[in-house]
Amino acid sequence: MTTPLMPKATAVWLLENTTLTFSQIADFCGLHILEIQAIADGDSATGMIGLNPITSGQLTMVEIKRCESDPEAVIILTTPVTADSVLGKKRSRYTPVSKRQDRPDAIAWLLKFHPELTDAIICQLLGTTKNMIKSIKTKTHWNSANIKAKSPVTLGLCTQAELDIAIKHAAATKES
Repeated sequence: MTTPLMPKATAVWLLENTTLTFSQIADFCGLHILEIQAIADGDSATGMIGLNPITSGQLTMVEIKRCESDPEAVIILTTPVTADSVLGKKRSRYTPVSKRQDRPDAIAWLLKFHPELTDAIICQLLGTTKNMIKSIKTKTHWNSANIKAKSPVTLGLCTQAELDIAIKHAAATKES
């Protein structure tokens, strides 16, 4: 279980402002129950300013009230809301040097078997540029004589799930 930021300061605030049991505070803050007892007695953390877990977004008042009414309840830390948790973490499309020579083959395969995919979707899926796709389409790529269409999944440039999502998105866009 993850602990709150500044567990001792949070424990000080919870002791001063709530009626939670020592064991609930100890479990929530990741401290020993005797340490919570020492903080309550004034033997430990004297002069420490308590950190309000509600204003820092680690707890809600509803959660505190729920645990105050049931001494056996476990306090649950709220998950922080970040841009990544709402929008999803943006993954970079870095392709290792050893696989970069496989990109033209993957582009040729996508152009041959899935012409409904737009250049933008192919760029996003394989981490390539529109100029590269254009040069493969028009056969002006410097190595166009040696390009053989191979699945990007087999080459390891994307997963089957990513490819399926891209194809489904392209089909939905085409129908609209």
